[in-house]
Amino acid sequence: MDRWIGKVAVVTGASSGIGAAIVKDLAKAGMITIGLARRVERIVELKKDLPKEAAARLHAMKCDVSNESEIETTFKGITEKFGGVDVLVNNAGIMRSHNLLDLGHSADIRAVIDTNVTGLVLCSQWAYHSMVKRSVSGHIVHINSIAGHSVPNFPKISVYPGTKHAVTAITETMRQEMREAGTKIKVTSVSPGAVKTEIVEGVELPKDMTWLQPEDISEAVLYAIGTPPHVQVHEIIIKPIGEAF
Repeated sequence: MDRWIGKVAVVTGASSGIGAAIVKDLAKAGMITIGLARRVERIVELKKDLPKEAAARLHAMKCDVSNESEIETTFKGITEKFGGVDVLVNNAGIMRSHNLLDLGHSADIRAVIDTNVTGLVLCSQWAYHSMVKRSVSGHIVHINSIAGHSVPNFPKISVYPGTKHAVTAITETMRQEMREAGTKIKVTSVSPGAVKTEIVEGVELPKDMTWLQPEDISEAVLYAIGTPPHVQVHEIIIKPIGEAF
């Protein structure tokens, strides 16, 4: 991680869960870390969990990644204030609990797609062009899911697995485009199994499940971005011991 000290990392959905764990670890690792979220006050609260120097490196910016104009304004602001983006972690994601074929949930379906897919792509575009413009061999990380590789057999997860399958395909598309453009920018998909976060609240899951913790996923992100420049970690799948799917 030494080569990232003093560089700029942006993490979406940073107010809780996996995103909160990632921004804390990146700040402790020496990166200027910008947490994006709708609830910025919760990112500010995270500073209390950090040593003084790391807390000074953590910054909060309000951004709803389902809103294209907010993404544009936010990334332009990051460029003006911090110079650009060296690492982007697309962590923001939502799930809505209902059957895919139930009527009356079109707003929920659009919200999940806009956050999990469209927002991820738009944030990646802004970060990528920041890296290219400054000739930075940066890194984009997508927090995907095992639901992006198969469809877990439990009810009411609706369009969520479809959005995560899209992230799996998007990751490879980005890798190919980065290669064809002659860049040394990396892209990595990190696909957790069951993680104990707010996203699963209200979802009907087996009562006896073993859970990963947000810190487990953050450690994987730091591993991926900490690899040598010639190493491309394309996919990391992480499951808790005994997971049934």
